[in-house]
Amino acid sequence: MVILGVDTSLRSTGYGIVETAGTRMIAREWGNIPNAPAVRHSECLRRIHAKIAELIARWRPDVASVEKVIYGKNANTMMVLGEARGAVIVAAADAGLPVCEYEPRRVKMAVCGNGLAGKEQIQRMIKTLLALPALPQNDAADALAMAICHANTKTFMTNGDNMI
Repeated sequence: MVILGVDTSLRSTGYGIVETAGTRMIAREWGNIPNAPAVRHSECLRRIHAKIAELIARWRPDVASVEKVIYGKNANTMMVLGEARGAVIVAAADAGLPVCEYEPRRVKMAVCGNGLAGKEQIQRMIKTLLALPALPQNDAADALAMAICHANTKTFMTNGDNMI
């Protein structure tokens, strides 16, 4: 199974492609989609959509895994996050790719065994679990964690509650 994990944000959306073979997981590609503060909001969304569509066309993943938005104190930040998330979901939908969402604590538990794990702990565990040559950038690490969470969860899914 090939999984596209995405950690959405307007200025630095992380992505990661993880291939599973039995219990083995291999990172095929990871990185982030940077958008400088000077780049218009609409152009940021276009770039996110285009890069995700490119990754889907190149790797032909079986599923996309994205973070579920739970709650945020700043309504504007949550709206912008939702728009970036929407750009990713539309790219997946255009390709007929199912999208699963996972709560942040669940992702941290799947990777670190601790739902309150910090960014550095996630980066170190991702490096170890996927045998990466170096620590991945934090948004890429979060995206790879999304993919690992799905890989560890897919066998337990029975009713598709996490699919959007």
